[in-house]
Amino acid sequence: MTTPVCTSASDAAVPARQTRPYATYPSFSSYVKARQPVLLRTARSLTANPSDAEDLLQTALTKTYVAWERIEDHRALDGYVRRALLNTRTSQWRKRKVDEFATDEIPEPEPLPGGEDPAEQQALHDAMWRAILKLPARQRAMVVLRYYEDLSEVQTAEVLGVSVGTVKSAVSRALGKLREDPELGLVR
Repeated sequence: MTTPVCTSASDAAVPARQTRPYATYPSFSSYVKARQPVLLRTARSLTANPSDAEDLLQTALTKTYVAWERIEDHRALDGYVRRALLNTRTSQWRKRKVDEFATDEIPEPEPLPGGEDPAEQQALHDAMWRAILKLPARQRAMVVLRYYEDLSEVQTAEVLGVSVGTVKSAVSRALGKLREDPELGLVR
């Protein structure tokens, strides 16, 4: 049998689950555990990225925690937090620094030092990694340690537990394979 909850004389015979669709929360932490996913979705709808949404929700929950003892009706908690989310986001929007200025001409980007095109550099980087991934695992490890981690031949040998001569010969063979890779020939 359900226990009726009296909120007014007109609904005295209505069961508790119909008049109180929201649970009462004994503590702030129980409320956050129960409602965080829903509130995070609301915060994400107000911001441009997930990190900002998490920060926004954290700020709104902090405001809710401060007012926890003053909130008498726990059915209104979601509304309170949503209002805090909206007010906080509005304040952030008003305080934002505007770095955009209207001009008659679009300014040309400043050339990078060295005159190299970033798109070409990225294409070379991507092609190099694809070529390195084709190497056998042992050669790949040695090339990465020598040239990407900038370890000496002695340090590479120590890390991999092989002789320095093994590192020299394996790296030499790996570099030969990289020189012959047709994809790297197109980028050069």
